[in-house]
Amino acid sequence: MIRTAIGLKHYVQAAFIAIVVIAAQGSAFGQAKLLIPMDIRQTDHLKAYGVAFWILQHNGTVDWLLNYRGGSFMLDFSDVAARECRIRGVLFEPASASDASSIYAEVQREDNNMDVVRLEKVPKIAVYVPPTFKPWDDAVTIALEYAEIPYTKVWDEEVLSGKLADYDWLHLHHEDFTGQYGKFYANYRYAQWYIDQQILYEKEAKRLGFKKVSEEKKAVTRGIKEFVGNGGFMFAMCSATDSYDIALAAENVDICDVMFDGDPPDPDSDIDIPPSDPPPIRDPNTDYFTLFEFSAKYDPVPSMLSQNHVSIVKGFMGQTTAFRKSLIKRTITILAQREGTEEVRYLHGNYGRGTFTWYGGHDPEDYQHAVGDPPTDLSLHKNSPGYRLILNNVLFPAAKKKQQKT
Repeated sequence: MIRTAIGLKHYVQAAFIAIVVIAAQGSAFGQAKLLIPMDIRQTDHLKAYGVAFWILQHNGTVDWLLNYRGGSFMLDFSDVAARECRIRGVLFEPASASDASSIYAEVQREDNNMDVVRLEKVPKIAVYVPPTFKPWDDAVTIALEYAEIPYTKVWDEEVLSGKLADYDWLHLHHEDFTGQYGKFYANYRYAQWYIDQQILYEKEAKRLGFKKVSEEKKAVTRGIKEFVGNGGFMFAMCSATDSYDIALAAENVDICDVMFDGDPPDPDSDIDIPPSDPPPIRDPNTDYFTLFEFSAKYDPVPSMLSQNHVSIVKGFMGQTTAFRKSLIKRTITILAQREGTEEVRYLHGNYGRGTFTWYGGHDPEDYQHAVGDPPTDLSLHKNSPGYRLILNNVLFPAAKKKQQKT
């Protein structure tokens, strides 16, 4: 569980006293640093992100060493930070002033594909979820809970009332923004959870002044689009990715059949149709995708989003598993692809003053998650490369490109 502010009160007070004392002992510590390596030696990659976030919460800064030992974190040494790493089971290495200088010099050498990005702002995190949401329903909230990174839940009313302006980063739950309830109708229309979901969504749409859920969701997608355009960071997985895009494309078209909104779709609608071919049969033992390598010094954004201790990540399925390369706009940066196929698994783009990142699949440690399956226990997957990609995105809004060498 995420620690509450009340529970941390006395601990934080002691922490600040310790930090002040250590800062006063310049002759003993100088510019000593604490290095959190993110290579294969790290004992808990996922909680390491939580430590970095915790430092930012307590007015510290963190240097993200891109491509250095898997994208390691460097911060000022203190007993408090070291203790927090020990509590969370995160491997760290004390670095003397001379050792730290050598690391920075290596990272910033022109002939090395490495660089330093300073993390200095605490991102305000929002997760778009319905009221019936459970934390284990979504890989991102599983990651946030495990890493002890606080977040706020928002849904349609918050989006439509402009509350997204209060946040820096927004994750889209596995929502179907077209108003078709994830197209679970064929298999689950008699299931109580499906019936309850449809009742909830229809009541919410009417309460907010819409005749149909599909029309309400179109308004929500416009609100999210405005959030991104104004400088927000949007991250989406699985069906929230393409259903968001489809909802925007269907602005003036009814694509929902009668079982979803009470009337048939427009006769010439061809925006959202079932695929003509069944999905390919996959072997989980051979299903992998490859992370692309970017120039840390000239392309820091895709470099941050792709930091990992491996370059090949095991695949995982979802309602939306991948994106077809031939249909992706040229302005989009492809971050990962299944080699030898058209399947793009991870991409990033800009809109207005903000950005969006899409990640195909449902759960990086559950190959083919089905309705009713048990939640993933991340304590069994502390070094998950697939989950690391999610947490790269969480820290991304905290970053500021360093202009001067340390």
